[in-house]
Amino acid sequence: MKKVNYHTHTKRCKHAGGSDEEYIESAIKSGFQELGFADHTPWPFDSSYTSSMRMDIEQLDDYVNHLQILKQKYVNQISIKIGLECEYFEEYIPWLRHIIEEYKVDYVIFGNHFSSNEQKNVGYGKMKTDETALELYLETAIKAIESKLFAYFAHPDIFIRGYGKFDDVCERISRQICEKAKEYDLILEFNISNYICEPDSKHYLYPCLDFWKIASELGCRCIIGYDAHQPQVLEQQNGYLKAIAELEKIGIEIVDVIPFLNHL
Repeated sequence: MKKVNYHTHTKRCKHAGGSDEEYIESAIKSGFQELGFADHTPWPFDSSYTSSMRMDIEQLDDYVNHLQILKQKYVNQISIKIGLECEYFEEYIPWLRHIIEEYKVDYVIFGNHFSSNEQKNVGYGKMKTDETALELYLETAIKAIESKLFAYFAHPDIFIRGYGKFDDVCERISRQICEKAKEYDLILEFNISNYICEPDSKHYLYPCLDFWKIASELGCRCIIGYDAHQPQVLEQQNGYLKAIAELEKIGIEIVDVIPFLNHL
């Protein structure tokens, strides 16, 4: 299996560090064959709102152009792909499709951080959520999968973290997500950021192995994602090896290739 990562951020998102080049150098040092950048996409929010977790629209040019330069600089050492991590904000999807074509990005991944609009809706992850919020998560996830826009579903089990437990509600929602992913042959990402950042934890709500047992049972495919917000994260081997061991034990298929976009 090739060593790849398609979930790499940059400091443009306002909550990551390091230079673009440092991420590439760390990936080369760790033996990656391919590194994909998928920083948080900007959205055309109301002019009065500025997101604290994603690049500004004005930074897209620099993001793509600088990575194109580095792609050529390191062409003989590593393959570089340029992507975006995107929510499914239905009102903005036409805008996103335009941006994808304008910048000729290689791929986009689905990160379900908010139900329908960051400005006014519930967020998932560290924020406490309830059953109503989880139903919104499911509704958005199904729409995103059915759109056929995304190369894979990043951290699909992130909703369990804010909910705080894996109960019958989580089991049902996990099953519906995995059934839809299987139907559309969408890859699911086993996100190892917590394995790397919290290596001594005895119990992880994310990644949630109960979710992944369901994914395996239903015949889904998965890819390992570092969700790197610092270059040195790509140099951590223990979290990667832990993930391989867990996934092999569960019996789910691990892939190292994702579908890339074809532009005219």
